[in-house]
Order: sequence, then structure tokens, then C-alpha cells
Amino acid sequence: MSGRSRMPPPHAPVPPPPHHDAPRPPLFAGPGLLPIHPAALLEEAGRDGPPFGLHGGRPHPHPAVIEEHLAVQHQEIQGLLADNQRLAATHVALKQEVDAAQHEIRRMSHAFSSMQADKDLQIREVYEKSVKLESELRAVDAMKGELIQTRGDIQKLTAAKQELTGQVQALTQELTRTSADLQQAPAIKAEIEATKQEIQRVSLNQLNYDNLVLKYDLEAGSFILWTIMICRAAIEYEKKGYAENYEQGQVMEKNLISIAREVEKLRAEVANAEKRARATTAAGNLAAGYGGNYGNPDPSYGGNQYPYGYGMNPIAGAADAGPQYGSGSGHSSWGAYDIQRDHGRK
Repeated sequence: MSGRSRMPPPHAPVPPPPHHDAPRPPLFAGPGLLPIHPAALLEEAGRDGPPFGLHGGRPHPHPAVIEEHLAVQHQEIQGLLADNQRLAATHVALKQEVDAAQHEIRRMSHAFSSMQADKDLQIREVYEKSVKLESELRAVDAMKGELIQTRGDIQKLTAAKQELTGQVQALTQELTRTSADLQQAPAIKAEIEATKQEIQRVSLNQLNYDNLVLKYDLEAGSFILWTIMICRAAIEYEKKGYAENYEQGQVMEKNLISIAREVEKLRAEVANAEKRARATTAAGNLAAGYGGNYGNPDPSYGGNQYPYGYGMNPIAGAADAGPQYGSGSGHSSWGAYDIQRDHGRK
């Protein structure tokens, strides 16, 4: 490139203008663009016409000028070759950079496709999670409604439990009074035994009176008859009092048995109510585990505030309810009434 702007030295003669009659031979020949030798140029000029000064032709330039001109052109050619090589190297480097850039673009496109696929997968997963959370939220809302209903049921059961507890306490007091009355049964039994012995004694006296009546005279018959009537009236009175005492004992026994049955029935109802309350409380606590921050049931609803005697023992039946009440007296203690009933019938 440095030879392009180089001009011939000032002392050299200026070449004449080119002759347009015949075309000049090419400066370069061959595929390699190599300069033509000066002798070949002279031969070519001799073929074109006579030498300078003959037949009115142009004078040929000096060989030194031609050589200098050729040297300048050769330098320009060398500069162009260097520029061409540099441009070729630059072209190769740029082509390599273009290939690397295309490879990087393909890699980035593949990475972008992978990132887009990963992003789509993440978006799909987030959407599925959101749908699942919405379904769980709807289920939690339904559980919240069930929990509110369960709390209402628990409050109702608690009120029923308190009412049944009041009834149990009233029946317990009644049972206490009945047990106190039952403790007086031995005294009543002793009184009945004494009455029985008195009746037997009066019966023996009546037999003796009958024997004495047979021995009395007819004159004293009216007095004896009056005495016998008095004795019979006394005996009837004693029998009537015994029958009333016996009936009172039977009614008391029936009342005790019915009270025992009612108490056992109420205990069973209280136990069932407590079981339902526990089951409802457990269901409410399980629903609260899914709900998270919806709150826990009131702990006052759970637990048993009564001793284990209530609702824990199975119902043994009316026949076995009697021995649980009273001290040392059961249905066997009423066996004397059967004997007294037989005597009463006699």
C-alpha cells in the first residue's frame, strides 16, 4: 500500500502522452500477475512500428525510466500482495469469528429452548400446585362449616349432659334418702318379728280360751262369748297391722328397685353422651389439623368431670341392682317377708 502514492523522481523526464493509434501491451501477463521483462516490451514495440524518429513515429522512453516505472509498479504489486494476504488472514479470522458466533448463537438458541422448556415446566407445576391448593382450600372451607356445626352439637350435648347431671344428682339424693330408709329395714324387720311372735302368742291364748269356753257353764256363756270376740278383734287388728307393715315393705322394695334401674339408666345415658362428646371432639380436632389457623375446640368440652363410677360400669340388670345400695342388705334380706306373707295368709 505504501507504493500507491509514490511518484517518479523530479529529475526524470516526463513520459509523453500515450499513443492512441495502437493499444499498449499489457503490463502484467500470466495468472500470477507478474511484470513483463523490458526486452519483451521492446520486441513488442518493434513489431508495432519503426523505432523512434523513423517514419514520423514517437520516440521510445528511456529504459531507465521504464525500469524505474516497473520498480514502482513492482513495489505497488508487493504492497497489494501484502494487503491481499492481510485481507485474506482477516477474512479467515472473520470467518472463524462468524463460525464461532454462529456456533454461540446455536448454543444460546439451544440453551434458550431448554430454559423455555424448564420455565414452561415450572409454570405448569406452579399451576398444578395452585389448582391443588384451591381444591384443598375448598375442602378446608367445607371442614370449617362441619367444624362449626360440630361445635354447635358439642354445646348442645354439653347442655344435655348438664341436664342429665342434674337429674343424676337429684336421683342420687333420692337414692341416699332411700338408702337411709333401707337402713331402717332391720328395725322394721325386728318389729315385724316381734309382731309375729305376739300373734303366735295370741293364737295360743285363743286356743286356750276355746278350751276354757268348753269347760264353762252355760250361764257364763255370754261373758265368754264377749271375751272371745274381744280376743278375735285384737287378733284381727294385729293381723291387719302386720299386713300393712308387710305391704309397706313390699312397696319400699319396689321403689328401691325402680330407683336403682333409673339410676343405672341415667348413668348409661350419661356415659353415651360423654362418648358422643369425646368422638365429636376428636373429629373436631382432626378437622382443625387440616384447617391450620381455624382454632381449636374449647377444652372445656372434653374430659369427664365426674368420677369413674359414672358411666364406666356396665348395667348388670335390675336383679343385681339391689346389692349396690344399702349396707349388707340385699334381696336376701327380704326373705323374711316371704315367711311373714305365709303367716299373714294363715
